Amino acid sequence: MAATVVSFVSNHLATLLREEGSLLGGLRKEVQLIKDELGHMKAFLKVAEAKEDDDPRLQEWINQVREAAYDIEDVLDEFVLRFAGYRHHGFCGSLQRILKAIKSLRARHQVASEIQSIKSRIKNISEGRQRYQVEFGIDHRVTGSSTMNDSWRYSRDDAFLVEEAKLVGIDQPKQHLISKLLEGHDHQLKVISVVGMAGLGKTTLVKKVHEDPDVRKNFPVRAWVTVSQTCDFPKLLRDLIWQLHKELNKSVPQFIESISIIELKKFVKDFLQQAGRYAIVFDDVWDVEFWNEIKFALPEGNYGNRVMLTIRKADVASASCTESQDYVYKKKPLSIEDSWTLFCNKIFKGNRCPTHLMDVAKAVLDKCDGLPLAIVAIGGLLASKDVSRIDEWEMIQHSLGGELEGTGKLERVKRILSLSYNDLPSHLKPCLLYLSIYPEDYLIDCQTLIPLWIAEKFVEWREGMSIEDVAWGYLSELISRSLIQAAKVFYEGLPDKCQIYDLLREVILIKSREQNMVTVTTGQPMTWPSEKVRRLALHSSSNSSNIQYHQQRQFYSFEHLRSFIAVSSTNPLLSKTFLSEVLRSSKLLKVLDLRGEEIEETPNEIFSLLHLTYLSLYGTKVARVPRAIGKLQHLEHLNLGNTGVRELPVEILKLLKLRHLRVYQQVDPSDSDYGYHGFKGPSKLGGLLALQRLNTIDASSGSVIVKEIGKLTQLRVLYITQLRREDGKELCSSLVNLTSLQQLRIASVGKGYDFEIIDLNHHQRSLFFFFFLFVSSISSFATSAWPLRNDASMDHSSSKLGEGLCFKAGGFQKLKWLWLKKMEGLRWMAVEEGACPHLQRLILPRLPSLEDLPSGIQHLSHLQELYLYEMSSQLMEKVGNQKEDSEDYRRIAHIPEIDIGFYADDGEWIIRRLWGKK
Repeated sequence: MAATVVSFVSNHLATLLREEGSLLGGLRKEVQLIKDELGHMKAFLKVAEAKEDDDPRLQEWINQVREAAYDIEDVLDEFVLRFAGYRHHGFCGSLQRILKAIKSLRARHQVASEIQSIKSRIKNISEGRQRYQVEFGIDHRVTGSSTMNDSWRYSRDDAFLVEEAKLVGIDQPKQHLISKLLEGHDHQLKVISVVGMAGLGKTTLVKKVHEDPDVRKNFPVRAWVTVSQTCDFPKLLRDLIWQLHKELNKSVPQFIESISIIELKKFVKDFLQQAGRYAIVFDDVWDVEFWNEIKFALPEGNYGNRVMLTIRKADVASASCTESQDYVYKKKPLSIEDSWTLFCNKIFKGNRCPTHLMDVAKAVLDKCDGLPLAIVAIGGLLASKDVSRIDEWEMIQHSLGGELEGTGKLERVKRILSLSYNDLPSHLKPCLLYLSIYPEDYLIDCQTLIPLWIAEKFVEWREGMSIEDVAWGYLSELISRSLIQAAKVFYEGLPDKCQIYDLLREVILIKSREQNMVTVTTGQPMTWPSEKVRRLALHSSSNSSNIQYHQQRQFYSFEHLRSFIAVSSTNPLLSKTFLSEVLRSSKLLKVLDLRGEEIEETPNEIFSLLHLTYLSLYGTKVARVPRAIGKLQHLEHLNLGNTGVRELPVEILKLLKLRHLRVYQQVDPSDSDYGYHGFKGPSKLGGLLALQRLNTIDASSGSVIVKEIGKLTQLRVLYITQLRREDGKELCSSLVNLTSLQQLRIASVGKGYDFEIIDLNHHQRSLFFFFFLFVSSISSFATSAWPLRNDASMDHSSSKLGEGLCFKAGGFQKLKWLWLKKMEGLRWMAVEEGACPHLQRLILPRLPSLEDLPSGIQHLSHLQELYLYEMSSQLMEKVGNQKEDSEDYRRIAHIPEIDIGFYADDGEWIIRRLWGKK
């Protein structure tokens, strides 16, 4: 975390020297020296942070670095706020500059004094770096992720704490893996990777497979090698040689102690080549580099040899299993039933849980998330309590988080879960710790989390990539490492919602407090982790005494605060009290998220927060945006979703750094099918050249605003509503310029028979978006469409307008999702061969007049999912009663998953799956 803070502040200093160098005057040299010294510390910090748990002195030094970096950030931001915040022009401006200069002499002297003080602190800290570098043998040139310490072997042994009699839920996966080991008579080397987060029991499972009599019988040559993150590869090879010789009752040659790595690998390979059929386990593999090294020591032979790996990272598992015969097994948490059995075995020695403890026992077990090691550790703690004292159990339930901090039996759980955190590259650590802003069991919206990470400056720019793509990569890596669960997937594995395990969250909360990363409060009495609160998350509280308590605590301030986030806050008075304090004293605030708060007007104090980069008023009662919004010239993300805002002032055009603009509201809050209201923007909206997301623009004012959209060449997401018929061609012309467009939603709104048929039969080159949402009338029939280039055209040859839709050959070469909704007059669809060749998902809800499946659907060879919801009874019956020898069956037999959805007579929503995964 400290490495990330130092990196951010170092970049901040570079920007200041480049853009505001003239304002620094004589301080420029001092600032440059601080920047240079921070640069020397960065590489050392990345390695030192992995060792800080083992030495309090190193931990204290890292804390000093982090706090010094934070103080530098404060001074710099205060400097910019005082001296670079306003530019005055003209005669009056000259007078203002003179007056400001006179008033700021004292302030400049104060800033100079603070910078000198920080320079002195940095010098002392740097001396500590040089001392620890020698003492701990840390090479300052190391720039990789964290380095594992030897004390981990103590925790690795904990993986075998569960005795054979207490193992539950292991029989089925054990037999499954044994069958994978034994199946087939191939002569190739087969690799089986077991992947999952720490504490899931991967080692225990593979150990039981490895020791199974059938496995021993079929594989006379066996070995088990534990791989550490910083494994000594020559030592590992010698250990493997020693085991293999012991297995075959042979003596180990003395010369292996002195030969090179290449010679060791050759020795292992030659030995295995002659020894016969082998099965070797490499336990706890951390990276692909290890596999790429060891595989050259493993002969394929003619015996059907097997290698098993236990791995935490999904990408490492995949990279280790590249051949067709290889297999990746994802170890899952224990089921509720197996978790309960293991829990009772540990505490009650196989007896039933007493009735009076049932509720509290289940509450404690729920925090274990099916992690066997966590269940055993917590069970061991509870086993020492008096079963007749429910109060003792309840105390553990309520203080489970605190128990993790102690040195009791749950310490090993903390250590195991901490290991995955310690292994993270420095840029991922703050991203994971940041999740402590969310309450327990909170379903995290990934589309909200990503912009927050970016606003907090956790995400580093990479050449050739947008910062959003980099951030999504961070999230994917955390999911791959099994530290975040993807609770809901949006598109091609792209997570929509995510969660974290409860016990892992407790570990994250501890580390977050230790590092002053996030302070979480409900207003109730608490010990604040630091006088300098950097990020404040306000969680829900219904206790009115919390407000009284908070109002009595006026001796702390939020002058160092950078982020204020209200998450699921349901106490308007508490929120108002905190917000008032924050806005009064937090002049350096950069992130302000007030989603769902009881706010009717945007507080005026917000427009004095000149460093603000992220502002969310989502779900508030705000209906107007003041002209003062133009002061927030560093703003990059503005979220006014589900507010009453329908128009933005011309001052919005001053926000040249704005990348995400969301202004919309559901027409019917209870049903998104009725579409969204958008906002009317200024006529020169095309001046916001940094915009990447525009959601949702009201195009009813005419072709001017549609033409302006064509200037927003960085757009990736575009939602348009109220598009007029005559502006269809203008929209096509604009979309030609949007080569980065990925999502497009267009709606034309009509009432009764006041149709808005959009003319999009206009030539343009293929767009690069992956998702189309086809939205129609809010009330009755109206056709809506998107730019079609002649790729897909509305066929008007029938007696009614909009009765047919044909996708022409060669069209939509990159389209992967297609959603046609509520087109009440659509009677037929056709897909010519060569159209939509990469379409994967076709969703057809509420097309009551559609008489048959799309003609040519058999041409969609990559189609994976077909959803038919609330269609005509004729079509539903036809699709639902397919016979395998029928023509209709053959047209859709290639689609892996087909769903039919409808309302039963009693109003119950029913989804019938014709075939596909359950």
